[in-house]
Amino acid sequence: MENFNQPTEERFPKEPSFFEKLSQSVILKVIFIFFLTLVLLIPLEMVNDLIRERKDRGSSVSREIAMKWGTDQVILGPVLAVPYDAIEEKIESLPDGKSKTIQTKVTQYAFLMPNEVKVDGDVKPEVKKRGIYQAILYSTKVDLKGNFSGFDLEKLPVDQADLRWKESKLIVGIEDFKGLSKNPVITWAGKPYEMTKNNQEVRLFRENLTVTVPLEGPESVKQAFSLPLELRGSKSLNFLPLAKQTQIKVKGDWSNPSFNGNFLPEKREVGQSFDALWNIPAFTRKVPQHWSGFPSIIFKFQGLELNSEDRMMSSSEETYMQSQAAANAVASGSNENIETSNDLDLVQINFLPSVNNYQKITRVAKYGILVVGLTFVSLIFMELIKKQKVHVVQYVLIGFGMVLFYGLLLAISEHLGFNWAYLVSALATMALISTYIMGITKNRKSAMLFGVILSIFYLFIYVLLQLQDYSLIVGMIGLFVILAVLMRLSTKIEWNLADRK
Repeated sequence: MENFNQPTEERFPKEPSFFEKLSQSVILKVIFIFFLTLVLLIPLEMVNDLIRERKDRGSSVSREIAMKWGTDQVILGPVLAVPYDAIEEKIESLPDGKSKTIQTKVTQYAFLMPNEVKVDGDVKPEVKKRGIYQAILYSTKVDLKGNFSGFDLEKLPVDQADLRWKESKLIVGIEDFKGLSKNPVITWAGKPYEMTKNNQEVRLFRENLTVTVPLEGPESVKQAFSLPLELRGSKSLNFLPLAKQTQIKVKGDWSNPSFNGNFLPEKREVGQSFDALWNIPAFTRKVPQHWSGFPSIIFKFQGLELNSEDRMMSSSEETYMQSQAAANAVASGSNENIETSNDLDLVQINFLPSVNNYQKITRVAKYGILVVGLTFVSLIFMELIKKQKVHVVQYVLIGFGMVLFYGLLLAISEHLGFNWAYLVSALATMALISTYIMGITKNRKSAMLFGVILSIFYLFIYVLLQLQDYSLIVGMIGLFVILAVLMRLSTKIEWNLADRK
């Protein structure tokens, strides 16, 4: 009779709940942590979105500052343009079904590129700040000196008698007139001429400086010129080589220049300041030494980031621009297809910030899921080796603590810079999680061990950022070593016993 009086709970033990099974079963916990790691990709991507948003905001503020000072400057030319009268024929349909040819006198131009141009530039960049954001601005003095060797009249499809020499014009292109500090004065054949803005009559560039130089004939074209310019700009200083032989020499007080475009400098010295030299013949020039027809745009600035992957992505845009320029040249009556040059044809000096916080944070965030995964694996191994249980909810909190590191890094770097922000964020995250582990396990050694593991992970990522060219091989070797250590530790665990209730 005693057996009938036993409590029901003892006869039929209560089945453990799902969370109890999860906390007691190693296999179920590993499966849960795997899915938790995947779920943490969502907040990591939110952090990446925040990084992109702050980066775009910084770029927007930089552009706003640059618009009031001067944008990327491009110096082009000079080009000599000699007008002549041409007859344009059009066929007009009459009401009776017949047609007649109408002849109209129009003005076209014979264009000539310089024989030689020497550019000597001195750039003084500076950093302007607005709140936590900054823009790199510069002031520069550029001297252009060169000469013209004259037309090859035998190849020019224009009668010499039709050329109106006394109305000849010199045309210089400047990308942003806002950056001009004073009115440019060009010296031609020993005489100074003040240049004026003219985008209506002869437009070869987006913004055109022109001046009329009265010539007497073909021989008077063979003259020397000099043009000093004082310009303000931002981000980059660019030159388009248009002469038969172009020499560009630029120096500046900036320790982190980037030489981009279609030509690398022949000589360069970079320290606290830089000095670079280019010698460029006309073989890569898209326009001939001289041509004739209606004026058409021969260069269009797109503002591509030539020091990034944008250069590889711009081939379709370049092809489109060239085909359009060729079509326009044919439609306008030119005797040659004049291709439009663009950013890829420039000599570019880009003034990069000494530290690009957002770029570095983006690279750190790419390793986020790897650090979270390795941290969880290390925590599981510590739990099994030390025989100390960690609840699944505590894994969730630790995971969010790991993700918060990247938000801290972004926020602090905008005020202290990347290096200090990385140190502060890493120490804060290690202290947070280590003290939490100590509260869970009541074991100081376990907490200190886990802090050391986290410090190794964060130090490993920081070293990868500094190596750049060698980051791949060092990263692969580091991961191989970490995997080897984890495999070695796994041999010390009795997995069958660990999962036995």
